[in-house]
Amino acid sequence: MPVKKKTKAKPAAKAAPKPAPKAVKKPPAKRAIDVAAADPTLFDPLTPGEVADALRTLAEDKRLATMAKVGRYRVIAAEPLVVKPPHWMAGHRLARVVAYDYASDRAVDACIDLDAGVVADLQLDKSQPMLSRDEEALAISIATLDERVRGKLGMGDMPQATLHYWGRKKTDISYGRRSAAVTFGRSDGHATLIAVVDLVDQQVIQVVPAEQW
Repeated sequence: MPVKKKTKAKPAAKAAPKPAPKAVKKPPAKRAIDVAAADPTLFDPLTPGEVADALRTLAEDKRLATMAKVGRYRVIAAEPLVVKPPHWMAGHRLARVVAYDYASDRAVDACIDLDAGVVADLQLDKSQPMLSRDEEALAISIATLDERVRGKLGMGDMPQATLHYWGRKKTDISYGRRSAAVTFGRSDGHATLIAVVDLVDQQVIQVVPAEQW
């Protein structure tokens, strides 16, 4: 009977080595912004010359050609503006100018780069910025000269305050027009009369006793 040869067992196949995990690169650390190194003069109030330069630059912008041509606008504020790095305007001498355009019944909020002499940012909308001091003085003058107001003022009544005002009803003229409410009263602080002034047409549109206001 033939003898069967013993076959050697095949060695088990070696498992392929697992690839080593890739090293995760850490993002470069952000360099801390040294705010203390900022130029402190950027925070200084605007000089009269800088204000004039800012207003001239703003008036020369094509987007405000109508406002500049008609000239019916009031500057509400002109103040320095400082932005932090990494903004591209960081380190520039900037001015923020807020104005109200009566011709288009809109607010103007602009950032002027005084170093480059350009309007860096411009926002136009239907918002109502606070009254300027010139507008407050104008409202008092219009109200004081109005015959209806003068006829209802008592002895010793004088302007007490001027407030930015807009009507609560759509039927009110002051609902969509820039207006001011001038309060008249005695020196003891007691209010007696309110005159609403339309600053666009520069006329008194409403006279109301203070107790009915």
